[in-house]
Amino acid sequence: MPLESMTPEQRAVADAILAGPRSMSTGLRGPFEALLNSPGLADPVQRVGEHLRFHSSLPRDLNEMAILIAARRWTAQYEWHAHRELALAAGLDPAIADAIALGERPAGLEPDAEAVFEFAIQLLANGTVTDEAFEAVSSRWGKEGAIDLVGVLGFYCLVSFVLNVDRYPLPDNLPDPLAPL
Repeated sequence: MPLESMTPEQRAVADAILAGPRSMSTGLRGPFEALLNSPGLADPVQRVGEHLRFHSSLPRDLNEMAILIAARRWTAQYEWHAHRELALAAGLDPAIADAIALGERPAGLEPDAEAVFEFAIQLLANGTVTDEAFEAVSSRWGKEGAIDLVGVLGFYCLVSFVLNVDRYPLPDNLPDPLAPL
């Protein structure tokens, strides 16, 4: 949506997004184009997303791994495409991303990655986690880390839903990176 065709409410949200840390990475692409149809929702969503993506208490590579797990759960093609690159840039082993893309448990996860992976898989499958999974995350990053991980997973489920419902296309007519499971 061109800036000049936005309502004042949409433009205020767009300006906030463009003034924040996303301006160099995603700008108004992806879910924000669809979310701007509801500026009252788009503004708080973009602020929550900014915290979860740029200020999470989890290490950046594991935060991105959690995003990939949510994208895979919902076969969110654009989300996977965008965040796979961000995950690799943050230091995530490409073999981990490749296994997640196939719906498999990555082999040889380090303990921190295993804690995030298990928590994420349980939460997305069951809506809750075992005491052991909670303890594995909270003993590493505190309750703040556990809540940030819940937030990341919930937020990127919302983003995946927005992108899937909007049928948001990949750039340059790229083929879908995720096969149906």
